[in-house]
Order: sequence, then C-alpha cells, then structure tokens
Amino acid sequence: MARRSDDQTALEVLSDWYRALERCVRAVDFAGGRDLFAEDVVAFGTRAEVVTGLEALERQQWRGIWPNIRDFTFVFDQLHAGRDGNLAWGVAPFMSTGFHQEGTPFERPGRATIILERRDGRWLAKHSHFSLYPGTPPTTHRPRSFR
Repeated sequence: MARRSDDQTALEVLSDWYRALERCVRAVDFAGGRDLFAEDVVAFGTRAEVVTGLEALERQQWRGIWPNIRDFTFVFDQLHAGRDGNLAWGVAPFMSTGFHQEGTPFERPGRATIILERRDGRWLAKHSHFSLYPGTPPTTHRPRSFR
C-alpha cells in the first residue's frame, strides 16, 4: 500500500486498505495480500480459528477461501473506522459468492474487522477477524469451471 501523509483520516486509511485487500482476494493474489499484513498478525477467519503469523494466516485461511469464492466486495457505505496516531481500526461488511460441493453458487455475506498499525510509514494489519453472517454455509468449494 502506498505511503500517505500523517493527516490521512481514519476513513481514508481504512478505505484504502480494504480496497487493496479486495483487489488481492479477487485476483487470488497471495503475495499482494501479504504486503498488507504484519508478519506477527493474529487473526480469526471464516475457516481458520486462531492463527498467529502471516504464513499461518495465508495457509490456514486465504488458500482455502480465496480460490473458492468470486465477486468479493466490501460494502464501503457501511464502513466504520477510527484512528489514534499509529493505530487504526475498521469494520465493514462484505459480499461474495460461494459454491456448494456440486457447484451451485450461493450468496456468502460476512463482516470483517481490521486493526492496522503504521510501521515505517505503511499501514499493516496486525489483527483481522472475518466471519460469515449467521445461516451462511460455512464451506465453499472451487466452482466447477475452475476444477
């Protein structure tokens, strides 16, 4: 993520960060995603319970989800954000399309909480928590057209 001046508002910081992650998820760009997170991240996910460290987050969460969903989009008009110095937080819903085992699609809505820390002029996630809305199927499979 590009370096920005210190006068950036919480909403700008989080909007920029969420947009960058959205692009990575849609492109299944793990390397790009890694650039947005601190090496010592602690996270929860729609697949992973509690993971510590960026390598574990990628292995236990991203690799099991990103290739198996489509149309991942944050709902920016519902983004809530705050900032205090070198820490910022954001909460936003997301939408995506998941796939049942037989290949039929389903709506896969959820929400994401992010805590960012500015390190060397870059905003990096030190914590993320992604969860699905109640009643959403917990598992998604690779769409048939990609098998």
